[in-house]
Amino acid sequence: MAATTASSLAAPTADALARAADRIRAGGLVAFPTETVYGLGADATNAAAVQRLFRVKGRPALNPLIVHVADAAAAAAVATWSEPAHRLAAAFWPGALTLVLPHPAHSSLAAAVTAGQRTVAVRVPGHSIALDLLRRCGVPLAAPSANRSGRVSPTTAAHVAGDLGDAVDMILDAGPTLLGIESTVVALVATKAQLLRPGGIPRAAVEAVLGAPLTAPTDDTLRAPGMLASHYAPVAPVRLDAIGAGPGEALLAFGPDAPTAPGPALNLSPTGDLAEAAARLYAALRDLDRPEVAGIAVMPIPDTGIGAAINDRLRRAAAPRSAKPHR
Repeated sequence: MAATTASSLAAPTADALARAADRIRAGGLVAFPTETVYGLGADATNAAAVQRLFRVKGRPALNPLIVHVADAAAAAAVATWSEPAHRLAAAFWPGALTLVLPHPAHSSLAAAVTAGQRTVAVRVPGHSIALDLLRRCGVPLAAPSANRSGRVSPTTAAHVAGDLGDAVDMILDAGPTLLGIESTVVALVATKAQLLRPGGIPRAAVEAVLGAPLTAPTDDTLRAPGMLASHYAPVAPVRLDAIGAGPGEALLAFGPDAPTAPGPALNLSPTGDLAEAAARLYAALRDLDRPEVAGIAVMPIPDTGIGAAINDRLRRAAAPRSAKPHR
């Protein structure tokens, strides 16, 4: 666990937000809450700050960053817009929808933000503290989740402090996040809209606004945050579609018919509420990821609505890893 100091954690008062904005404009890194998960913010126009962000997270250079902005007008300054993009932004911003749009040849964004692609991922977060910080900064923020790359995303300031500690200049603590799962990522760079990552906005809601179905990506070179095969992973291996916990395993249950487990067990939603399950997912994975646990057995989650996003995260958490992570 990384070290942290009490001075790095701050309630999001007006004074703390002003100091956070000053640190970002000076090239610092500030963790802040969004409605999805906590993000680690850097000035997206400052190449040195963005490179530091990649180093602190241990993030692969090929993995682009989501640019957070205060409103659609600010998004239009860093991306090339289309009529479908305007419709989706009007329907879901501020909110948990990221749009991947063509990136203008001449842009103020640091090159590393887009990972060398001709597209840029952008969103307006639906959290008052995040929006206040963005307005005070006056610059777009590159803001991936505030955790070590590939690991379980943070939904509390304590998660951020435990993962990144003093590598972060400041952590704005506004309590647990509301949705608890990352944004939906939709690409509007081809003839048809593509769903790159399911998330907090259900697929059906996006399709209803577009008046057309979302397709799967057809271009293998198109990359977006959260698309790596192994991601959102605890140290302990994850076993999906379990009917119970095996020897030494912890149980991540769902619904009213969860079996009794001999070891550690948590139920994402005893009533079977998918929104509650999404909000509790990452905290539960962190809680069950203990040194004495041989693995985490996960009961089936319905693949409807936000359940599709939950299952996407769980499949990536259970994917084979190139190297065993360290506790």
